[in-house]
Amino acid sequence: MKLSIIVPVYNEKDTIEEILKKLDKLPIDKEILVVDDGSNDGSRQLISNLKSQISNIKIIFHEKNLGKGGAIQTGLKNSSGDVICIQDADLEYDCNEIPKLFDKFKDNSIDAVFGSRFLKANPNIYKRFLLGNKFLTFLTNLLHGTHYTDTYTCYKLIKKDVFSKLKIVSFRYEMEAEISIKLKKMNFKVVEEPISYAPRTLAQGKKIGWKDAVRGVWTIIKLRF
Repeated sequence: MKLSIIVPVYNEKDTIEEILKKLDKLPIDKEILVVDDGSNDGSRQLISNLKSQISNIKIIFHEKNLGKGGAIQTGLKNSSGDVICIQDADLEYDCNEIPKLFDKFKDNSIDAVFGSRFLKANPNIYKRFLLGNKFLTFLTNLLHGTHYTDTYTCYKLIKKDVFSKLKIVSFRYEMEAEISIKLKKMNFKVVEEPISYAPRTLAQGKKIGWKDAVRGVWTIIKLRF
């Protein structure tokens, strides 16, 4: 079984080299799909220069910024693996945990594996961020009868044929809610596994904000009806 790791990139020149080199070392059958979503900070040139150093890498450039959801949709269309993994281009998530998540697919009945930041203690999570994520997950569970602990986690590993059936239409961070809800609405089997998490601050480049939360709430409500 092969894993396609989709890495959406938007202005991540300070972290993209490190994350790609870490992904390259993972001891699994994989391909890495880097989708640069219109970066203007030098990320594009850096990614191009890294191409010869990373095995099994595909690089796709968006001419304009489409959002994380748009980058993931591009990656999905260009992937060749059996399972899709989403990997943010920052260093908030430890990619060395990907193999243990991927290993869950040895159980063929599983359609998706979410890495949950709230199934283990992550003391560095900021209170505002924690409350926002808890609220969005609570609202999803309340309106859709789900039992998630972390709907907005980056680490979503999903069988490619299942991902394609979801027909995702969101282009920004609300895509996380759409994926979580549609998986359950279509009766796919999702399991959660604990992961570690080291969040960035806004000053360090964290991009999700209150507007994304509003879009998330609207998406959760809209998909209820």
